[in-house]
Amino acid sequence: MIPIKLINKYIFKELIPPFAISLFFLTFVFLMTRIPEITNMVVNYNAGISSILMLVSFTLPRFLEFTIPMSAMISVLLTVMRMSGENEIVALKGAGVSLYKLLPPILAFCLIATFFTMWITVFGVSWGKLSLKKKGIEIARSSIDAALQERKFNSELSDIMIYVSHVNMKTRDLKDVFIEDRRSRGVTSISVAPLGKLIRQDDEMVYTIRLYNGMINQVNSRDNSVSTINFKQYDINIDLVNMQEKSRKINKELDERSLGDLVQFIRAGIDDKAHLSSALMVLHEKFSIPFACLSLGLLAFPLGIQSMSLRRSSGFGLGIFFFLLYYFLLAAGWSAGETGDYPPFLGMWLPNVVMGGAGIYLLIRNAREKPVRFPKIVRNGIAAIQKRFKRKA
Repeated sequence: MIPIKLINKYIFKELIPPFAISLFFLTFVFLMTRIPEITNMVVNYNAGISSILMLVSFTLPRFLEFTIPMSAMISVLLTVMRMSGENEIVALKGAGVSLYKLLPPILAFCLIATFFTMWITVFGVSWGKLSLKKKGIEIARSSIDAALQERKFNSELSDIMIYVSHVNMKTRDLKDVFIEDRRSRGVTSISVAPLGKLIRQDDEMVYTIRLYNGMINQVNSRDNSVSTINFKQYDINIDLVNMQEKSRKINKELDERSLGDLVQFIRAGIDDKAHLSSALMVLHEKFSIPFACLSLGLLAFPLGIQSMSLRRSSGFGLGIFFFLLYYFLLAAGWSAGETGDYPPFLGMWLPNVVMGGAGIYLLIRNAREKPVRFPKIVRNGIAAIQKRFKRKA
């Protein structure tokens, strides 16, 4: 009989190649979603290669937070499916090796992925998001072009918020312009105009936004007065140098806070129930998503044995299907928890309990040689995956 340690070592080594390939492929696909934004910065905002590489690196932790659990599940699923398809599982059973004895390398591999993902979620994600925000503000303050993004409230410039529905980067013409100016102490000016134009002065760091046929609403908080001014032409000057020197502090969102900062923020007391619930969900998410490697890997093991008739390509799609199901449950927990009426702990950890519980149930059934019939929705999903890959073939 082959020593069980040798079998475990063999299974562990077999898990590494599909994990590496899946991680590279999925991360690359996620990065491709950033290509339009990166291309826009290179073409319109003259962002340097170093800035682009930094922006890409800052987004990687957020992608790895999800691609590592996905890759861990796909790796376990493909490895077990291959062993089942080549009758290695049958041979091991015939030699007296139960499915439970094959679990240690699977669990060890998933635990390693769990700790790596936890390092990403606890340290990498908050660092990456905050660094990405700082770099975006730096680019916006170095050139106002980067702060004029269509159909978006752009607040990267200190004390000025700009919204435009359309920007012609060649002629610098603007349409449907909304500008909130808070640079004057105690006075907030809101300028609205159907047309505008961005003008660069002789000093490259000073810009003028020229508005046409618009209106200005000024609110004075000191005497609670409101005034309205109609104009045919109105210039708003923006000095980027003064803005960079004036404001260096950046307000952090919940997911941009480090673990210690987030815990301290929660302990300090949050009066708003919904905001407190969101903070607690962000805290639990830092630990629940890493443990998805374990729960999804535990589910993938019996699925690979149960789905031995599927091809490897179909197994890849099956892995993505169950991860999307996990993500759906996670998103549902977020939606329910945002109101503060649903326990944050339950919303973030329930998907792991569901997936892990399903994995344990399937494992026990397979170990007892009892057939398991998937629910109809799962069978339909598997059939759709098989049909799709057959068409591509």
